[in-house]
Amino acid sequence: MALFQNSVLHNYLQNIDNTVVLQAFEIYKNEFLPKIENIKTSKEEQYQYGFLDDLFVKMLGYTLNPTPSFNLIAEQKNLSNSKKADGAVLKEGKVIAVIELKSTKTKSMDKIVNQAFNYKNNHPTCKYIITSNFEKLRFYVEHSDKYEEFNLFELDETRFSLLFTLLSKENIFSDVALKLKEQSK
Repeated sequence: MALFQNSVLHNYLQNIDNTVVLQAFEIYKNEFLPKIENIKTSKEEQYQYGFLDDLFVKMLGYTLNPTPSFNLIAEQKNLSNSKKADGAVLKEGKVIAVIELKSTKTKSMDKIVNQAFNYKNNHPTCKYIITSNFEKLRFYVEHSDKYEEFNLFELDETRFSLLFTLLSKENIFSDVALKLKEQSK
C-alpha cells in the first residue's frame, strides 16, 4: 500500500540537492551491489552488523555504536522486556526508529511486521519502523497499514533517491517522511 502520494514525492524530490544522493548511489553501486550473491547465502546474524554498516552508515550517514556520538545501535533492548530489535536509530539518546532484520530466506515480509511493531510499541518516541530481509526493505511511518517498499538488489537512481530521502540521517532527524505522509493525506 502506498504511504505517500506520487505528486507529493515528485514535488519534494524535484527540490533536493542531488550531490549527496549521487555520492551515496555510487557507494551503493560499487560497494553494496557486488556483495549480493554473498548476502543471499548469509544468515541474519552473519550480515546483520554488515547491513547496518553498508546501508545506514556508508550510504545514509549514520554513526554506528561504539563510535563516539553514535546514533545507530545494533541489538536495542525494549524498555519493558528483554526482547531486542536488531537495530535502532537514536536521536538525543531516544529511539526514533526500530530496525528488524531477517535473512533473504524470509520471503514473506509480512512475517516481520508484527515483531517490528512490538518493538516500536516498547519505545514511546519511535515513529519509524524499518524491516528488511536484506533484499527487500519496508519503511513504515507510525502505523502498519501503509509502507514504502524497496528492492535493495535492484535500485535504480530514482528509487535510490527516494530511499535516501526517506531514510538518510538528516531527513529522519528532521521528520521529512512524517511531513510527506501528512501532506499525502
